[in-house]
Amino acid sequence: MSLSTVEPGAGEERTPVQTRLDLLARAQALIPALEARAAEGERLRRCPDETVRDYVAHDLLRICQPKRYGGFELGYDVLCEVTQTLARGDGSQAWVHMVLADNPLKLSAYALAAQDDVWGKDQRKKLCVAVAPVGRATKVDGGVVWNGLHGFSSGIDHADFVMCGGFEYDGDRRGRGLMVLMPTTDVRIIDDWYVVGLAGTGSKSFEVKDVFVPAHRILDKKENDEGRSPGMLFYNAPVTRLPRGGVSAVSYTAVVVGIAQGFFDEFCRITAPRTSRGNSVAVNVAIQASVGQAAAEIEAADRMYIGAIRETMETLARGEEVSELQHVQGKRNACYAAQLCLQAVQRLYNIAGGRAIFRDSSLQRRFNDCFAAAAHHSLVWETAAAEFGRVVLGVEKSQAAGRGRDE
Repeated sequence: MSLSTVEPGAGEERTPVQTRLDLLARAQALIPALEARAAEGERLRRCPDETVRDYVAHDLLRICQPKRYGGFELGYDVLCEVTQTLARGDGSQAWVHMVLADNPLKLSAYALAAQDDVWGKDQRKKLCVAVAPVGRATKVDGGVVWNGLHGFSSGIDHADFVMCGGFEYDGDRRGRGLMVLMPTTDVRIIDDWYVVGLAGTGSKSFEVKDVFVPAHRILDKKENDEGRSPGMLFYNAPVTRLPRGGVSAVSYTAVVVGIAQGFFDEFCRITAPRTSRGNSVAVNVAIQASVGQAAAEIEAADRMYIGAIRETMETLARGEEVSELQHVQGKRNACYAAQLCLQAVQRLYNIAGGRAIFRDSSLQRRFNDCFAAAAHHSLVWETAAAEFGRVVLGVEKSQAAGRGRDE
């Protein structure tokens, strides 16, 4: 396949994407470039500009974007597969792909007027998000005035608009939960992303001070969670009905699995010719067994999480609602798959030799990135396991905080 490296202008013709295989081939072709830019991204503490341009040029951010605005409306499983493929090259740059490709789906819940504000003149506009509800909205005529100090906004250096969470207040009285949309020119980015893992994501904080947000750029969180958002009136693609907060955690798992796969590939490349005190490391049966076990753990993680989201997309494609059991099972699979990858990467890192701990080692970077990605609050294994247990045992949420055993 011939891929253009020139970013098309607004309204220009693009090479049409026919299938998920087209997108996966494009992602696969970018792996060497992402590997080559990984150290630079870590130094910059954000995703290199060239990588984001590649994502745009190869249409990798349009996977779930509405067709109304030039997107493909493909399944969430396709987004995960593409992100996972990119993460074999570099976890940080893949993480930025994941959020920039997922956020168009979040925007599709807003009123069409808000979507027009973003994509009306340029369908390539990019969005970042800060989900934690720390913002404070004061109601005024025609909208709200927003204030807040928001954190962990991955890819904000490349975004044109930002969505951020908070509550509406009447004096000190807290009201409804909101997500609001505003241009990044209205926020002050804070350069505070000094971390040991996923350093190249640029997940910085930003401050909003007395910014007016018009009513059409305000999303009621409760209505959105219940599937009653304004955008639901205009879209019927299965992916637009994907419930959030449970099975959707697979997007983070996609990064973890891809990093683990890249770590495994790099470990084997380094270890095959490696010697220790004059002896071949690869002929050691214990090393071979560790490689075999790690490979099995990573493959199990891959099949476990992708199977869950494919089943969910099939349910949505049939026009059915995702059941509570399916929801918590998908979350369980996403979290456990991340745990399997952590075990595999730890197992191999422990036998990688002294060179792996040097700062210029790609194994060291992948190791840190894997643990950082798996530490995301959406992938806490104990929480997901307990929620699954609650559902299959028939315990109501109101009872879940009760005694842990009979007395």
